[in-house]
Amino acid sequence: MPRVKRGVMTKKRHNKIIKQAKGYFSSRKNVFQTANEAVAKAGNYAYRDRRVKKRDFRRLWIARMSAACRNGGTTYSAFIHALGKAEISLDRKVLSDMAINDPAAFTTLIKQVGLAG
Repeated sequence: MPRVKRGVMTKKRHNKIIKQAKGYFSSRKNVFQTANEAVAKAGNYAYRDRRVKKRDFRRLWIARMSAACRNGGTTYSAFIHALGKAEISLDRKVLSDMAINDPAAFTTLIKQVGLAG
């Protein structure tokens, strides 16, 4: 069966997709139709997971702070509420880092916001 002549732009577009599929398994790396599907799905996963990553890190920070709060004699929710009332604006990332790397300062912060220590 004779090959169908394609235009220059079609070839460029196909090659762009094939280049993006470099490293994929089997025909996903060199057959345009499967490569196109694989690249599209990978793009969707990448878009979604950039947002999921933010959620995952926030969950990690909260888990770390919760453990540190329990060591300090309080709960995470009570600690966050007390921070808000004391108008201390530190985000969870900074508080988590403080809880891991400087537990003494974190305990001092718990006492500063008026919670038992």
